[in-house]
Amino acid sequence: MINYVLALAGMLLLATLFGVLIVWVARKFKVEGNPVVEQINQVLPQTQCGQCGYPGCKPYAEAIAKGEAPINQCPPGGQEGIRKLAALLDVEELELNPENGEEESVDTIVEIVEADCIGCTKCIQVCPVDAIVGAAKHMHTIIGDECTGCDLCIPACPVDCIIQIPAPLPSRIHRQEKPRLMKTIEEAQQWPS
Repeated sequence: MINYVLALAGMLLLATLFGVLIVWVARKFKVEGNPVVEQINQVLPQTQCGQCGYPGCKPYAEAIAKGEAPINQCPPGGQEGIRKLAALLDVEELELNPENGEEESVDTIVEIVEADCIGCTKCIQVCPVDAIVGAAKHMHTIIGDECTGCDLCIPACPVDCIIQIPAPLPSRIHRQEKPRLMKTIEEAQQWPS
């Protein structure tokens, strides 16, 4: 009986030591995320629109950092964003790639013409920031404060009841100004979340 108890105690001691060793190694050799990816992501406009060919700003930033994507595929960021990315990465400034879309001069969001909405939920399914609320077979609406103006919901609507409108003035609905692109990474980091 004593042999079983000693064997069990020995296994518990070994398991504890290995557990402590694993925790120590994980903390000692922890790999932080690529800081260049974070810097690039902070320069991008965070519309999550997918116009660059990637599912959001972070995957696009990762592709830029790996050298798999050029810096000129973000229409919401526009030429100013390309300029900032070129300066950050110390590469040549390119013109905005027209295949990805055109830079808009006015900040816009979308609005649902509620009388025409059939409640199909297709717009809800494509919204990357969950700015659309509604239920199946019921009218939907846009949360103006959350809409980034990516316009992904417009082609998804089968009855064309989603329209672009100029973004409301902050004084009207207390919407913070959408951060276009900051002049420096430090300025972007100080932007309230």
